[in-house]
Amino acid sequence: MKIRQITFLGIVLAIVFVLSAMESLLLTLPFLPPHARPGLSNIAVMYCLLCVGYRQAVGLNAAKSLFVLLTRGPTAGLLSLCGGMLSIAVIVLLLKLFDGKGAGGKMSYASLSVAGAISHNIGQFAAVMVILSTPAMVYFLPTLIISGIVTGLLTGTLLKTLMPALTRIRRE
Repeated sequence: MKIRQITFLGIVLAIVFVLSAMESLLLTLPFLPPHARPGLSNIAVMYCLLCVGYRQAVGLNAAKSLFVLLTRGPTAGLLSLCGGMLSIAVIVLLLKLFDGKGAGGKMSYASLSVAGAISHNIGQFAAVMVILSTPAMVYFLPTLIISGIVTGLLTGTLLKTLMPALTRIRRE
C-alpha cells in the first residue's frame, strides 16, 4: 500500500476508535432499546468499504472489534466482530447485486446503511443466541430490526453529509 493510503487508513481508524468510545459513554439514545447503540463508528467503516476497498473495511472492522474487546470485554468484542463482518458482507452483496450493469442503478447511502445496521444487529443476535443457547431471544428480534432501521437511517444520512469532507481528507 502507498504511504498516503496507510496514513489515511490510520486517520479513519482513529476516527473509529473515538466514535466507538463516544458511543460507549453515551450508552443509548432515548428512542432506542436498552443496549442499542447508534453505530456512529460504522460510518467510517462504511465509508472505507465504499471508497477505499473491501479488504481495508474488513481490517478496519477487525481493529474496531479488537478495540471493543480491550475497552468493553470479550463478549462485546465478539458481538462487534460478528455484527460488523455480517454487515460488511451484506453491503458488499447488495453493491454487487444493485450496482452492476443492468441492475437498476445505485443504492442510496441510507438504504445501504439500513441493510448494514439490520444485518449488524442480526449478526450480534446470532452470536448472543449461541452464547446463551436459548431460542427465547427470538422475541427481541423485531426490536432489533426496528432499531436497525432507525440507526441505519441516522448513520446513512450522516455518511452522506460527511462524504465530501472525508473525500477531501483522503485526497489531501
